[in-house]
Amino acid sequence: MNPMKKVRIEKITLNIGSGKDLAKLDKGILLIKTITGIAPVKTITKKRIPSWGLRPGLPIGAKLTLRKLKAIEILKKLLQAKDNILKSSQFDQGGNISFGIHEYIDIPGIAYNPDIGIMGLEVCVTLEKPGFRIKRRMLEKKKIPKKHAVSKEEALEFMKNEFNIKLEEGA
Repeated sequence: MNPMKKVRIEKITLNIGSGKDLAKLDKGILLIKTITGIAPVKTITKKRIPSWGLRPGLPIGAKLTLRKLKAIEILKKLLQAKDNILKSSQFDQGGNISFGIHEYIDIPGIAYNPDIGIMGLEVCVTLEKPGFRIKRRMLEKKKIPKKHAVSKEEALEFMKNEFNIKLEEGA
């Protein structure tokens, strides 16, 4: 197989949205730190939405991006919480995967913490192939050609081979 066609994990993003509830935000930060051992960053609103009670500068969530070996190690645990079963609807056409974990106590090795309570989180996995640097570099940025982009089928195959994922029926 051509080494430039080999799919790999670029990053994993863990996300918890709390709205304007600061107590829930603190619990979300503690949860992500418990799962990964790394402190997340707060996400801040940029728009004013009066009907939701939001204004610019208000923290409304927490997120953390993991890369390389730490990302693979955490992803294995998170997939075990889902019993290694995903739906095909959780894969997009760009080869990205998103799924939610309803209760963090489903994650192996994570015990219930009364300070956090029952809370879930969202997991987003971004896949890439070698050569994707051309879309991020400073000089001469270029788009990824369609024939080199990660397709939904390639993402499904990668997850089946690397993480023993099974697809849920009827999805």
